[in-house]
Amino acid sequence: MGAIEEVYEELDTDVEFEKFEAAVEDKVEQMGGLADEETAAMLIAHELRDEEADTIADIEPGMNEVKFLGKVTAIGEIRTFERDDEEADEGRVCNVDVADASGSVRVALWDDMAAAAEEELEVGQVIRVMGRPKEGYSGLEVSADKVEPDEDAEVDVQVLDTYRVEDLALGASDVDLVGQVLDTDSIRTFDRDDGSEGRVANLTVGDETGRVRVTLWDDKADLAEEFDPGEVVEVGDGYVRERDGDLELHVGDRGTVERVDEDVEYVPETTDIADLEIDQTVDIGGGVIETDPKRTFDRDDGSEGQVRNVRIKDETGEIRVALWGDKADREIDLADRVVFTDVEIQDGWQDDLEASANWRSTVSVLDEGSDAAVGAASGASGSAAGSGGEADDRGSNETGLGAFAEDGQKAAAEAVAGESGEDEGAGASGGAAAATAERSSEDVEFTGTVVQTGDPVVLDDGQRTKTVETDASLRLGEEITVRGSERDGTIDADDVF
Repeated sequence: MGAIEEVYEELDTDVEFEKFEAAVEDKVEQMGGLADEETAAMLIAHELRDEEADTIADIEPGMNEVKFLGKVTAIGEIRTFERDDEEADEGRVCNVDVADASGSVRVALWDDMAAAAEEELEVGQVIRVMGRPKEGYSGLEVSADKVEPDEDAEVDVQVLDTYRVEDLALGASDVDLVGQVLDTDSIRTFDRDDGSEGRVANLTVGDETGRVRVTLWDDKADLAEEFDPGEVVEVGDGYVRERDGDLELHVGDRGTVERVDEDVEYVPETTDIADLEIDQTVDIGGGVIETDPKRTFDRDDGSEGQVRNVRIKDETGEIRVALWGDKADREIDLADRVVFTDVEIQDGWQDDLEASANWRSTVSVLDEGSDAAVGAASGASGSAAGSGGEADDRGSNETGLGAFAEDGQKAAAEAVAGESGEDEGAGASGGAAAATAERSSEDVEFTGTVVQTGDPVVLDDGQRTKTVETDASLRLGEEITVRGSERDGTIDADDVF
């Protein structure tokens, strides 16, 4: 037995000996006599072993050929196409989704293999695949050269008819998930490498196990404008991808998003405001005790930005939340119960923490009277203060800011309306107006770049914007510091320098 045969015998591979021998001869020729047949055979054997994928997660687009084991989770329909060679027969392809415990990958079966897949493969079957990985339209896929069922092998993958958020795993495809719409974004456009224009939009949906961002591509992007927060939808034929360390559910040509008549409850796990720290990305909730008007400003690239600030309070403290871009358009009023997810905690004015809600964040105004919503936002259980004293019925489903009081403690209602022992003749609304005026008027100092001149002036420090009333003559792009009293989100500048 020659050296090539000996190396081949020790190699566990599906590559035929003739192909292996030819590869060895090519290697000898490439190395210009620097390697004999045995050395070249060992090099080829090493390359073949490198293409063995222990798990689907090990597969990478740069590999020449891979072999792996997985369970069939979905079988697509056979599609036909015309080949470049007009005299050639019509082409056929069938996409099969294969998964193991590490993830999932789409396997493209061509022509005769496509026909065999339709007749012989079944969902839940374990198969061995040999093929060439590449980056496909919906992510990584393997163009199969060989597929064989393996009845003796076991792969620990659960094939689900309907997923929950906690069931999602990287690479999963043909995902059907029912969830409550938590937030929507506007449609955005972008230029692809081939010069065509793409479109994308996002929904965020949640169920009792968590939440996930749903990314809608091209024609599906229009679906983002058809649903409102609070509605329940079913996402069909989605596929899971990763972005910035988070899983996302994507909807392409085959996918659907439809309104359904089902009850789905999303209960966020929020962080107490008193426990927040700088540079955290967290979920927070509470009662709205202060709102500022929306402000617009010009960015350096000439586009127009917008921001709106609100202040929320839970039973541990309060914090200002900056709503950027489309988030500034959300209808949020005093006494609303809200939850903000994936907000970034930053250093605000006078060493006070501030939360920033950007494109990754969601903004949810919770339903009135929802026990789960109240608990998620503040842990409250139902004590409320009225205009003349404490309510007798502690078990009532109180709504508004009073719903955030607990066991007689001062909550958002007192923060806005003042002490419950106010003179009855003045009324709660009078107390609220006085307290709000006192809260919103304070001496401040703010340094920022002039992003809008005229009346009013708008300053931006890179994290916040401030509206300023001043008679000073200012130029766009000039960095200034203003000092004065701030009321209702506007600084009445006494000093400009």
